[in-house]
Amino acid sequence: MSTAAVIPAAGRGLRLGPGAPKALRSLGGIPMLVHAVRAMTRSSAVSLVVVVAPSDGVAEVRALLGGHGLPEDKGLRIVAGGETRQESVRLGLAALPEDVEIVLVHDAARPLVPVEIVDAVVAAVRDGAPAVVPGVPLADTVKQIDPATNAVTGTPERALLRAVQTPQGFRRDVLATAHATVPGDGEGATDDAGMVERTGVQVVVVPGHEEAFKVTRPLDLVLAEAVLARRRATDDL
Repeated sequence: MSTAAVIPAAGRGLRLGPGAPKALRSLGGIPMLVHAVRAMTRSSAVSLVVVVAPSDGVAEVRALLGGHGLPEDKGLRIVAGGETRQESVRLGLAALPEDVEIVLVHDAARPLVPVEIVDAVVAAVRDGAPAVVPGVPLADTVKQIDPATNAVTGTPERALLRAVQTPQGFRRDVLATAHATVPGDGEGATDDAGMVERTGVQVVVVPGHEEAFKVTRPLDLVLAEAVLARRRATDDL
């Protein structure tokens, strides 16, 4: 089953502060987007990576990736994104060849996902799951609150909760249906698995990895630098 990865990278990433879009911020001297693309290409299961760039930055992203040994060719495409993440993923889907049956959606802000997680997600879809997400157990207790008063209204059982990561994997028809039918706002609109859930399709969780965290805040970038330095010291990257 042919598999492609879509990487939406058209957002601005304001939580990392002013400057370049989050996906273009440097990690170990290399933009996070480059790390994320390489993470997908390391999997032998992935035959195509589609990067969804800012609508006014396609040429810049093409030059950036090419300058890091990732030229646009049959294994890599760069397309213009939209105003929202959902629109950007939809545009990425539209750029896929007809023979692609499995689609991974991966956050550019998760640059250090190990290849075994990518392979596990693809394998689970190939084994029959219509939608798959990697997830890790929560270390902290979670409280549910009343947003009007901040009063605690419940404590979910932590053993039943998972923090979801990417890449998320889908049968192409399942993901396409979600993007065609689920509104662009409301619960789950910024998460592809959440959109699929809203169509009534079951989503399966496979074990994630602690190094597949999302770089959102300056402190996350510090942690990512430390992980990258350890990998380079042990020749893992």
